[in-house]
Amino acid sequence: MKQERRRKHLRPSPPPGLELAMAPRAREGRFEEIRELDGDDELGAGHAPGRVPPWREQLTARGMVASLAVGAMYSVIVMKLVLTTGLVPTLNVSAALIAFVVLRGWTKALARLGVVARPFTRQENTVVQTCAVACYSIAVGGGFGSYLLALDKKTYEMAGEDTQGNVPGSYKEPGIAWMTGFLLAVSFVGILALVPLRKIMIIDYKLTYPSGTATAVLINGFHTPHGDAMAKKQVNGFTKYFGISFFWSFFQWFFSGGDNCGFSQFPTFGLIAWKNSFLFDFSLTYVGAGMICSYLVNLSLLLGAILSWGVMWPLISDLEGDWYPSNIPESSMSSLQGYKAFICIALILGDGLYNFAKIIALTIKNLIEKSKLKNTKKEEDIPVLDDLHRNEVFVRDSLPTWLAYCGYIALSVLAVIAIPMMFHEMKWYYVVIAYVLAPALGFCNAYGAGLTDMNMAYNYGKVALFILAAWAGKDSGVVAGLVGCGLVKSLVTISADLMHDFKTGHLTLTSPRSMLIAQAIGTAMGCVIGPLTFMLFYKAFDIGNPEGPWKAPYALIYRNMAILGVEGFSALPLHCLQLCYGFFGFAVVANLMRDLFPAKYGRWVPLPMAMGVPFLVGASFAIDMCVGSLVVFIWHRFDRSKAAQMVPAVASGLICGDGLWIFPSALLALAKISPPLCMAFRSTH
Repeated sequence: MKQERRRKHLRPSPPPGLELAMAPRAREGRFEEIRELDGDDELGAGHAPGRVPPWREQLTARGMVASLAVGAMYSVIVMKLVLTTGLVPTLNVSAALIAFVVLRGWTKALARLGVVARPFTRQENTVVQTCAVACYSIAVGGGFGSYLLALDKKTYEMAGEDTQGNVPGSYKEPGIAWMTGFLLAVSFVGILALVPLRKIMIIDYKLTYPSGTATAVLINGFHTPHGDAMAKKQVNGFTKYFGISFFWSFFQWFFSGGDNCGFSQFPTFGLIAWKNSFLFDFSLTYVGAGMICSYLVNLSLLLGAILSWGVMWPLISDLEGDWYPSNIPESSMSSLQGYKAFICIALILGDGLYNFAKIIALTIKNLIEKSKLKNTKKEEDIPVLDDLHRNEVFVRDSLPTWLAYCGYIALSVLAVIAIPMMFHEMKWYYVVIAYVLAPALGFCNAYGAGLTDMNMAYNYGKVALFILAAWAGKDSGVVAGLVGCGLVKSLVTISADLMHDFKTGHLTLTSPRSMLIAQAIGTAMGCVIGPLTFMLFYKAFDIGNPEGPWKAPYALIYRNMAILGVEGFSALPLHCLQLCYGFFGFAVVANLMRDLFPAKYGRWVPLPMAMGVPFLVGASFAIDMCVGSLVVFIWHRFDRSKAAQMVPAVASGLICGDGLWIFPSALLALAKISPPLCMAFRSTH
C-alpha cells in the first residue's frame, strides 16, 4: 500500500502543452506507458536477474557501427524533411527498433555460425539508440534548413537586396569545412553544461522526462520474450512499408522530368485548387508523418492551409497595385511573399513566446514548491528497493565534476576563438556572454522539458537572434543574429536532450558514463555526416526555391526575423504590421483558451504554430498529413490493439522508404541523369 501511494504521488498528469510536429501519436497514451513502467511486470523486465554490465561493456564496437549506420540513414531522411517543409516528426521509436533488430539479428546470425558473441543487453540497446539519435539530431537541429541556410546568397536575395537591414555582402555560401567546424565548436559544450546537475534533475527532483521514460519502456519491453515477438511483428511491418514506399518513389521519378511534372503535381481537386497548392501529392513521407503526429497537429495544419491559401493570399493578390507594387516579382519581400513570411513569423512568435513564458513560470513555481518541501520527508517519499537499485547504478559511474567544468571552459575558449574567425560580424564578447549564460538557460530548458516534455530551445534561439541583431546594428546585425541564434539553440537543446537520455539510462540501468560517451560519439558523427548530407542535397536540388518542392521555408523566416531585429517594423510591407498584430494576438488567445478551458473543450483549440507553417509552404503537405490521420483513425476503428502496436512501425517505414530514395535521386541529379517522362495536366478549355 505504501508503495502504491508513492506511485500515485509521483504519477504525472499529462502536460497541457504540445510540441509541434515532434509529438508522436503515442504521446496520447504515453502516461499509461509511464504507469506501466511502475508496474511489477515492467519493473521485472527492467531488473532482470543477473549483473548489470560495467560501462565499458555497454560501449561496443558493433554498437558504434550500428549507430553510425542508423544515424547516417536517418540523417538523409530528416534532411529531406528539413529542406522541404521544416516539420520533422519524432523518429526515436523507429531508431530504437532498428538498432534492436540490427544487433539482435547480428548476434543470432553469429550463433548459427557457431561463433560465440556477447549477449545483446538492454544497456547496449540504450547506448546505441542514444548515439544514433545524437547523430541525426544534428541534421534536425543544426540549422541546415533555418539559421545556417539563411546565411546563403539565395536567401539573401529572396529577402530583397534593397531591403533595409539586409546589408550587401551579409551572406556566406554553404561549405563543408566551415559548417563542420561551426557545428563542432557549438555542439559539444551543451553535452557538458548540465552534467554536474544530472543527479539533482533525475533522482532528487524526480522529473518525469516523458520522452525519455517512453523510450525506456520501449527498450525494456524489447528485452522480454513478449517484447521480442512484438518487435518481430513491428520489423515485418516496417520492412514491408519501407519497400512499398521506396519503390513507389522510384516509380514516380520516371514521370517527373520537367517543371510541374509527375504525381506530385496531380490536380486532385481541380486545376484552380492546384494553382493554390490544394492537392494530394502522393508523398508517403508526409502520410507517414501524419500517422505519427496527433490529430490536432494535422487538423491545425489543414486549417492554416485553408485560411492562408484558400482565403488570405487570393484576397491580398487582388489588392496588387494598392497594397504593394504590381511591377515587382511575387517573391520579393515587398510583395505577396512579405505578407506570407511576416504573418507566419507573427504566429510562430506569438505561440513560442507564450509557451516560453509559461514554461519559465511553471519551472519557477515548481522549484519554489521543491524548496518548501525539501526539509519534509513523507512516508511515501521513502525510496523502494527498485529505485535504490536504479539510483545506485546511476551515481556509480559518474563523470568527475571538475572534469565537466574544465571541459566546458576549454570548449568555450575554443569557440570564443573559432567562431569570430568564421564570422567577423560575431564579436568575441558575444560568444563569451552566450557561454556564461548557457548553463542557466540550459537548466531552465531542461527542467521545463522534464516537467512538460516541451523543448523550448528554438525560442531561446529566437530571443538571442533578436537581441544580437539589435545589439550588433545595421552592418553586422543579420549575420550576428543568425549565428548567435544557432549558438544558443545548440547549447540549450543538447542539454535537454541529454537529460532525456539520462532518464532513459536511469530506467534501463545504463551507466551515465557510457551514455555520455555515446552522446559525444554520436554528436561527432553528426557534425561530419550532417554537412556532407546537406551539401549533397544543396548541389543536387534547387534548395530554397519558393516555387519548387525544396522550399526550406524556415531559412527565409529566420533571415526576416534577423532583419526585423535590425530595422524594427519599418521592414514590413503596407498593412502587414496590423495583420501581424492580429495573428500574434490570435496565437496568444488560442493558447490561453487551451490552458484555461475545460479539457473537453480546450483540446479542440488549434495550435497556432502548426497553423503558421502552411502560410509559406503551401497546402499539399497538410493534406498528405491529414490522409495519414485518416488511415490511423480507420485502423483504430477496425483493430485498435494492432493499430497501437503497428502504427509507429508502418509510419516509420513510409517515411524511411520515401526519404531514403532521395539519396539515389540526388546522385542521379548530380550525374545529370533526368527522368525520361513528364506527366503534366492542363485544361481543355
